[in-house]
Amino acid sequence: MSGPRVRFAPSPTGFFHVGSARTALFNWFVARQSPEGVFILRVEDTDESRNRDEWFGPILSAMEWMGLNPDEGPFRQSDNADAHEGAARALRAAGYLYYCSCSATDIDARKGENKTPGYDGYCRERNVQPSATTALRFKTPQDGITIVPDVIRGDVEFANALIDDFVVVKSSGAVLYALANVTDDRDDRITHVIRGEDGLPNAPKQMMLWGALNEATGDVVALPLYAHLPLLVNEQRKKLSKRKDPVSTESYRDQGYLAAAFVNYLALLGWSPPGDQEIVSFSTLVEQFRLEDVSHSPAFFDVKKMTHFNGEYLRALSVDEFILASAPWVRPWSGAWRPSDRPAPWSEDLFDAALYEKVAPLVQERVATLGEIPAMVEFFFLDEPRFDEASFAKVITNDPLGRSLLERAIARFDALDLWDAPTLHAATIEVGETLGLVLRKAQAPIRCAVTGSLVGPPLFESLEFLGREKTLQRLRFALARST
Repeated sequence: MSGPRVRFAPSPTGFFHVGSARTALFNWFVARQSPEGVFILRVEDTDESRNRDEWFGPILSAMEWMGLNPDEGPFRQSDNADAHEGAARALRAAGYLYYCSCSATDIDARKGENKTPGYDGYCRERNVQPSATTALRFKTPQDGITIVPDVIRGDVEFANALIDDFVVVKSSGAVLYALANVTDDRDDRITHVIRGEDGLPNAPKQMMLWGALNEATGDVVALPLYAHLPLLVNEQRKKLSKRKDPVSTESYRDQGYLAAAFVNYLALLGWSPPGDQEIVSFSTLVEQFRLEDVSHSPAFFDVKKMTHFNGEYLRALSVDEFILASAPWVRPWSGAWRPSDRPAPWSEDLFDAALYEKVAPLVQERVATLGEIPAMVEFFFLDEPRFDEASFAKVITNDPLGRSLLERAIARFDALDLWDAPTLHAATIEVGETLGLVLRKAQAPIRCAVTGSLVGPPLFESLEFLGREKTLQRLRFALARST
């Protein structure tokens, strides 16, 4: 095998965490840098108490959205249970495992007030026989050190005396993560283990198991290269919390972040391409990525910066590309996928595709995510606007000048020979001047009356596209509503 073989091995215990997404991405980069590289997706589902089948599909869907389709898999770790059990038998036969009958209560009772973590090796030499209550533990070396050669962190040393004889098979017969993971990595001939730094404490145990299996089975497989990625932290520089921080990859897809922008931003969390440019193509990221250049310092997951990235990506699209990308948000009935729980605020019969094509270039310059589009354009496709009541009160109900301006705008607009943006712009300036208002102040009540809000696409182009009849109808309705 001349190419790298990497694996991404998520557990279906919840949504697809952005940290996991970055791990998958960095594995993908390494695989794609060689024509013979292989990216394997292996779902680690052996923890029955935490894993849920309903999380399996969303992980695959989010990875597909990011463009990270596996070369092999997806495989379920639980489907390889026979191999895990075979590895445990081989280790037991070679003397690397022993039966232990100690419960957690027994271990704590022996420690007394000295509550040091770990197992005390009580059953190591007692020749405990297998029963329904015995687990299998691995005999860790009692002296010396285990060195984990890490591509990112250099050589990381672990004192063997501080690594307890850990359980590899529960009393139920279930093989635990450490041995299952090593068995699968050996079977898949994994050359690089690229994962978050929270996996680093497991590395010496897995190296011990790997070497023991080489001897016990006679199948000598070279250890993979380890690379433990830096933590992702929030703005308080604390580890991202599933409960407190916005860390769901699916949520960013549903909010309307482009996959290319999301991937580009994730790639910069702990690594950066040469030079000063941050917004770069996917192919450039693949070409320039190097594991040895990844920092070991925590990386700040900055949602504001990622949103800025996304806005830049949106503005770089052609208008046709933008319209196509926005379809799930403005025409959710037109395709198989739509953002979760985000139906368009208008019905299919009210949507005017030709009108949206005119409006799209105006919106494209102002949104940072595709999910912002419906609120910005809904006034075009509703029978009447949905008013922001605070804004309506501010510039119309509680402002005599606002009401006066609406009265004069109705009269002036109704008399216009041309109904286009430049003419409407000039007419609004004229009306404002009669009341001593600059354009910014003059257009605020008009915008709120017509669109329901004080923010949105350019006002005069919007009035042109909406048309004379609807515009005047809404101005009159707002004036009547304010009294």
